[in-house]
Amino acid sequence: MTDLSTLLASLEPVLIDGEFVYATVQSENLHDYLALKPIGMFLETEGLTLILPRDVADSAELTSSAPLRCITMMVHSSLEAVGMTAAMAAALTKEGISANVVAAYYHDHIFVPAVDAERAVTALRLLSAG
Repeated sequence: MTDLSTLLASLEPVLIDGEFVYATVQSENLHDYLALKPIGMFLETEGLTLILPRDVADSAELTSSAPLRCITMMVHSSLEAVGMTAAMAAALTKEGISANVVAAYYHDHIFVPAVDAERAVTALRLLSAG
C-alpha cells in the first residue's frame, strides 16, 4: 500500500512489550552476536549496530543506549510509500519525542525513549485518527 492518506488512517500503533537498546560491536564478530538474537542489525563503517532487548544487552555486558520502547505500526506499508515516516516523525516531534524509525518488509517500527512510550502511542493514534 502506498497511498499516504490510507496508510495514516490505518497505522494501528501497538506498543511492544519490554525495553530495547541499541548497542554497537565490532563487525568481524558478527557470528558471536547472532546468538543474542537481535531484533535488528545495521552494518556501519564504525561497527555493527544491534537492536536487542535491554536484559540481553545487560547480560552480555554491552555498552548500550538508554532504554527504548518499540511501537509497531500494524499497517502493511510498502517500502515505496512516500511521506509516512515524515508524518509519524512530525507527530512525535510536535510532542518533543525522539524517534528512531526502522522500516522492515511488512511494518514500520519506531523506537522511542521508554519514558515517552505512552505519549508516543497517543500521538500516533491521533495522527491516524486525522
